Amino acid sequence: MMKRRWFLISIIAVFMLTSFVGENGVLASKLNELKKEQKQNEIKKNDLKSDIQKKESAIKALETKIDDFLKQILSLNKEIEQTNANMNRVIDSINKTNDEIDALKESIADLEKKIEERDVVLRERVRAMQIKGSHVSYIDVLLGANSFADFIDRFSAVTTLMDADRDIMRKQQQDIDQLETEKALVEKKLAELEESKAKLEKLKASLEAQKKEKSRLIDQLEAEQEKLSQEKKDLEEEYHDTIEVEAELEKAVIAEQKRIAELARKEEERRRKAAAAAAAAKKPGTLPNVSSGFWTRPANGRVSSHFGWRVHPIFKTKRQHRGTDIANSIGTPVVSAADGVVSYAGQMGGYGNVIMVTHSSNGSIFTTVYGHLSKINVSVGQVVDKGTHIGAIGNSGNSTGPHLHFEVHVGNWTASGPSAVNPLRYVSF
Repeated sequence: MMKRRWFLISIIAVFMLTSFVGENGVLASKLNELKKEQKQNEIKKNDLKSDIQKKESAIKALETKIDDFLKQILSLNKEIEQTNANMNRVIDSINKTNDEIDALKESIADLEKKIEERDVVLRERVRAMQIKGSHVSYIDVLLGANSFADFIDRFSAVTTLMDADRDIMRKQQQDIDQLETEKALVEKKLAELEESKAKLEKLKASLEAQKKEKSRLIDQLEAEQEKLSQEKKDLEEEYHDTIEVEAELEKAVIAEQKRIAELARKEEERRRKAAAAAAAAKKPGTLPNVSSGFWTRPANGRVSSHFGWRVHPIFKTKRQHRGTDIANSIGTPVVSAADGVVSYAGQMGGYGNVIMVTHSSNGSIFTTVYGHLSKINVSVGQVVDKGTHIGAIGNSGNSTGPHLHFEVHVGNWTASGPSAVNPLRYVSF
């Protein structure tokens, strides 16, 4: 990058050193080369500026994506925290349910112990009874009475025992049913809690995976952002170097224009010493009449647009028209409006085919511009007289029909156009 910059500056320096040596045509062609290099440098600068803007847009787009992912990660973190809280609550409920089951198991053990104790009491009180399975033969107890009074006693005892037995068995069955019911409910609750825990663990794993993926994408985006930032930095450095080269080229162009202006002054001095006014060689019916004085009309035809603000016929926006348009058919001759030196001849953007002539009048420098030509008859560095046939009307560049676009600049021509003045100040149309 720096080598290219110094190479360009070296070329400019060579132009500057050799600008005072050689013939007029060779010397003036250097201005063309400098302007060409200036134009290429301007194109490069605009391209770099466009690339920098694209990099900035890409970096902003990545920043937006990163911010979006960070927001998603924050949301995932909140979901993970909520999931952890829910899991903790479920685990607490599971622990409490397990405690309830343990308590139930202890209750069942106590109940079984009570039933055994009840069985012992029954066996002691009804030794004579025969127990078959889970049923007691109270008939045998009654029939074993020795007397009616014994029978009554035995009957009373049997009745009491039967009532007690029924009460014990009823309580036993109630207790067992209640414990089994509670145990089933608790175990169902435990199963539901375990299922909820499993779902929460699965949800947490999914959230963690999403968070990991978002983090990975952020790492990729940040790496791409870093790469784009470095590329933007490199482009900015190259852009600054191009601006420096542009400044050097501008100095060289100004110096070359001054040199050509000096040639124009010398030509004026030579003409005065020779005491012979330059006269244009006319072609009957085609070239415009050459006026007396310093200036003459550059072409025959109808003035179709004057100097000043207007709505551009192509772009449809209000712009300053920096010259006077003369409409005529393609091929109509165009002559130099005054004595001078050709400082540019070739194609230039919206001008299409254009000629620029630098003039000197009483020590003042002027530049005339002849745009949209169909033909160029002169070359850079050529000395021309007022009325010299230099080209032909055309329709090249940004044009809606065949015409000559004619400008007058006080001093040297500039792209921004502040030097342009109304041609009517000097030329009669």
